[in-house]
Amino acid sequence: MTPGIQELMRRNERVWDAYRAAVATGDLDRAMSATETVTSLVNHPVMTGAADRDGLRRHLADDVLPHLPVDLTRRRVSRTVDKFRIVEEELVAFTHDRELPWLLPTAAPTHRRAEILAITVVTFRQGLIAAQRTLWDHAGMLAQLGLASDAVRSGSTTPQAEATPPTAWW
Repeated sequence: MTPGIQELMRRNERVWDAYRAAVATGDLDRAMSATETVTSLVNHPVMTGAADRDGLRRHLADDVLPHLPVDLTRRRVSRTVDKFRIVEEELVAFTHDRELPWLLPTAAPTHRRAEILAITVVTFRQGLIAAQRTLWDHAGMLAQLGLASDAVRSGSTTPQAEATPPTAWW
């Protein structure tokens, strides 16, 4: 692997880490500055997210940032990086202390704690985030929170976000 490819991979990691930090601190503009003009986000178990940049801004501003649990923690289990993507596996823990439209659409707070495994695949184009896909142990989370499997309705991501992958530049 060339030094140039290694630096590209490190740069992608820095962009992803900055994006995650911006979301965690509620800095919408900083989070959006890490994304490509054509971008998408899909939370697969519940199909929340956004199919384009304007939708991503709205999703973060309305569904995510004001609804992050106070005690939300993430602990990385593994991270795999190549030139075009990062695959991150982490343990996510939180108390369901508020409505979480991005994670549990339509479910009222249970005030119970959950710890789940989540896997995120992030695709990069020209040094910016082009797509995010997250999958987690949804059944395990519902069981920990004492929710029935039909207590959560699917969210608002349009099928286009899944059907149209980002255009490659390479």
